[in-house]
Amino acid sequence: MSINLPQKSLTASDIRERKGGGPLVCLTAYTTPTARLVDPHCDITLVGDSVGMVLHGLPSTLGVTLEMMVLHGKAVMRGLSRSLCVIDLPFGTYEESSEQAFRSASRLLAETGATAVKLEGGVHMAETISFLVARGVPVVGHIGLTPQSVNVLSGYKVQGKGTDAQRVLADAQAVSDAGAFAVVLEKIPQALAHRITQTITIPTIGIGAGPACDGQILVVDDMLGAFADFKPKFVKRYAELSQQASQAIEQYAAEVRAGEFPEQMHSFGPPV
Repeated sequence: MSINLPQKSLTASDIRERKGGGPLVCLTAYTTPTARLVDPHCDITLVGDSVGMVLHGLPSTLGVTLEMMVLHGKAVMRGLSRSLCVIDLPFGTYEESSEQAFRSASRLLAETGATAVKLEGGVHMAETISFLVARGVPVVGHIGLTPQSVNVLSGYKVQGKGTDAQRVLADAQAVSDAGAFAVVLEKIPQALAHRITQTITIPTIGIGAGPACDGQILVVDDMLGAFADFKPKFVKRYAELSQQASQAIEQYAAEVRAGEFPEQMHSFGPPV
């Protein structure tokens, strides 16, 4: 079945207008080749601060710098022609003040050419979101499990259970009212995600938040099975690249040691 997708680059307004429409498809990307792969299929491509863990081997997202996000943002933008590019503001680059957030966001957008930034936090970040939007910076919110707050949250636990649901709902409403054009709901009960999606006026993008959201996002390396020993409950693996890559590398090593590679077809000039 063929799908007719728009050829122009999507805008923040395009995404916002998809509220209640067809589900938004979103994935992360950190490199140009990956961006080229996801671009024809995704509405939003997120240059997530998860790059610190996925590509740099960091134990959490807390060590990611603005310079790293600029570097990977530029790489991803070289591979996109249709998908809207959103870049995470890393930990420590926006929490101090609205002014700090604007300096960080304006640098990311100016140096990469991306369309929007994403920041974590609800009620306490509403003023900052409003400040950014008023100055021409499109913003995606992120509530529920916020990885940059992992030390405060005591790990990567489900948020919004029981009476805590009111806090998450208030965060969602605050982000929407502040002018964000979409919000990521991470690792919250699906009933709460459904309630939020029905309550606020901007699209919700779920990751571990059930099927009722207006869209879904996954870390591309997780859904491709790039890591054999990491599989969160909310991730469906569509490939097993780690296993396939390991087998290919093992075969290569065996052929080199056996003198079977390279063969004449892989060499230049007459054999010696």
